Amino acid sequence: MSERDLSDQEEIHSKVLRAGRRTYFFDVRSTKAGDYYLTITESKKFTHDDGSFHYKKHKIYLYKEDFEAFKENVEEMMDFIINEKGSEVISERHQKDFKKEEIVESVEKTTSSTSSFTDVSFEDI
Repeated sequence: MSERDLSDQEEIHSKVLRAGRRTYFFDVRSTKAGDYYLTITESKKFTHDDGSFHYKKHKIYLYKEDFEAFKENVEEMMDFIINEKGSEVISERHQKDFKKEEIVESVEKTTSSTSSFTDVSFEDI
């Protein structure tokens, strides 16, 4: 069997969740013994000053024997966060439609409006 055939056999089902600069990949794969397991991959895009970019990826392998405990822990942690802080996103940076340019424009407006102050000499008072 070729390497390509093995990878086709291994990847069973996939789903993608795009969330701003992050993308989550949920992939059902097959073990050598023919059982299934889940991989969850977080891919985050980083842009360099020159416009080029790279991705950092983190992967979790989740096997059937851990599904129930994993699901219970994730649900408990999410419920805790919602109960403590509500479901509203507090940080603009984490909003789905966040754009770095909006922050830069806001800072530039603030800077330009503060530069219009009149210089006052205390000797004049």
